[in-house]
Amino acid sequence: MIKLILIGLGFVFIFEGLIYFIFSNRIKNMLEIIKDIESEKIRFFSSFFIILGLCLIYFTLKTYEN
Repeated sequence: MIKLILIGLGFVFIFEGLIYFIFSNRIKNMLEIIKDIESEKIRFFSSFFIILGLCLIYFTLKTYEN
């Protein structure tokens, strides 16, 4: 189980690193846009993706249980 978590975390780091490497100029522009968005909206979207990620992990573990 820990092995899968670490592999998954490794893939997340690789994906995040590639995004910043490939789109470094656009990320600066996106950060400027994010400054104008209200904190409440950012928290809402963050909460949504946290819940979505937790559900994905939960249902994946339930489906592929040994």
